[in-house]
Amino acid sequence: MKILLSIAISVFATAHLFSQDQAILKIRADHEPRHFDLLKEYAAFLSLPNTMNDPSELVANAEFISGMMKKRGIRNIQLLHADAEGAIPAVYGEALTPGATRTVIFYAHYDGQPVNPDKWAEGLSPFTPQLASGPLDKGGQLLDFPAANADLNPDWRLYARSAADDKAGVFTILNAYDAIRRTGLAPHVNIKFFFEGEEERGSTNLGEILQKHRDLLRADAWIICDGPMHASGKKQITFGVRGDVNLHLTVYGAKRPLHSGNYGNWAPNPAMKLVRLLATMKDDEGHVLVDGFYDDVIPLSASERAALAAIPDPAPMMQQELAFAEPESPTRTFLESITTLPTLNINGIVSANVGRLASNIIPTTATATLDLRLVKGNDSRRQTGKVIDHIRNQGYLVLDREPTDEERLANANIATVRSGTGYNAQRTSMDLPVSQLVIEAVKSTTSQDVVLMPSAGGSLPLYLFEEILHTPPITVPVVNYDNNQHGENENVQIGFLWNGMETIAAIMLIDFK
Repeated sequence: MKILLSIAISVFATAHLFSQDQAILKIRADHEPRHFDLLKEYAAFLSLPNTMNDPSELVANAEFISGMMKKRGIRNIQLLHADAEGAIPAVYGEALTPGATRTVIFYAHYDGQPVNPDKWAEGLSPFTPQLASGPLDKGGQLLDFPAANADLNPDWRLYARSAADDKAGVFTILNAYDAIRRTGLAPHVNIKFFFEGEEERGSTNLGEILQKHRDLLRADAWIICDGPMHASGKKQITFGVRGDVNLHLTVYGAKRPLHSGNYGNWAPNPAMKLVRLLATMKDDEGHVLVDGFYDDVIPLSASERAALAAIPDPAPMMQQELAFAEPESPTRTFLESITTLPTLNINGIVSANVGRLASNIIPTTATATLDLRLVKGNDSRRQTGKVIDHIRNQGYLVLDREPTDEERLANANIATVRSGTGYNAQRTSMDLPVSQLVIEAVKSTTSQDVVLMPSAGGSLPLYLFEEILHTPPITVPVVNYDNNQHGENENVQIGFLWNGMETIAAIMLIDFK
């Protein structure tokens, strides 16, 4: 049965490819003269601050997106709310095809990470979009926005917060549909749009929104437009994401800071205790020593292993660019490390002051935030429980609150552990018929091989689409890998925006027959 299904998909894809090629050529011819106007609109969109913790900013972005959708003839535009106080709405709209029995929903998010303007390069401001001739860290020069209808070099970069993550997703999705509409092409499916406003906060209310509007959001597939493409610049499809959960770990010394001369060698130093504790969690080759940390990992299928093996290894190029001598785990490949295994990463450590603010004291506490990336088979609560058990096994009393004086006097080692909101990994089979159709659609837009990633290294709560809507999500990233997302000097190479429009348009033109 599987073989017959595979043959049927292959025959359909071959017959469909010619018409899709022609459609992409038509779309390209239509949208190229409009690049300047599209870039101008995008700059206006990027000018809206969208810090994840500022509801007023995010509501303004939702209203702007609604206006973009209305201009493109998208109907039934509405804000989908969760009941929680302060929840940010998702923006929904639809373009229904008469007689269509299949539906594809396109997702991106419009919220962004916080910014520190002082860390951005000279001449840049996070919410004042700025063109550059190339990457500023490689000699690119700042440019004035060109006059109307001027040619736009696809190698130019556009610098602004969320230029890549993830307003680029909103841009490519809406303009892909608009290009289809303008060229008179007829999609074979119902197309729906869903733009989330809380992804950078962990999609806290996404589950409730999906549950409340499950009838409206039923579909045959969700296409997730987020994340960077392969470092080679080849187009990419990603079939899963890792899960994520944070642990905030604090250990204790004396109740007040102590003079390091008068009390050194006698009073316990929590900074030293913390680094010793953290050192017990990993060996010198990056292997996590927490008992059972890898036990419930579901391995890749044969087709997923074959796809991973076929991906060009970006590690040598990236290691040269990032300037470090050797990876944390020299026995594992880059792609194996970021896709198939759970991680235990130290996001940061804090204990008193350093540098010019340092003083000769023994600090009172030391805190670390641990980031646990999860793969298929891991459960966020079970995985954090393993780490907590490990801390106990090192002789610590583990609490979820501040210790009392009585507990301090009775226990030499005390740790407070608080867990953030976590979610599990998700992986869609590459062998599903819809997966094969998406692969063929993306292939129709490029002469290069398409990179098929079984899972991304990053995280999104995509398991919710399977758990609540019983629909497979497939991720199609469109931006350059060196986009500095979440950091200072975030940027997008504008040629990737145009190519991304073609990619998304090809998926919108899939025929499920």
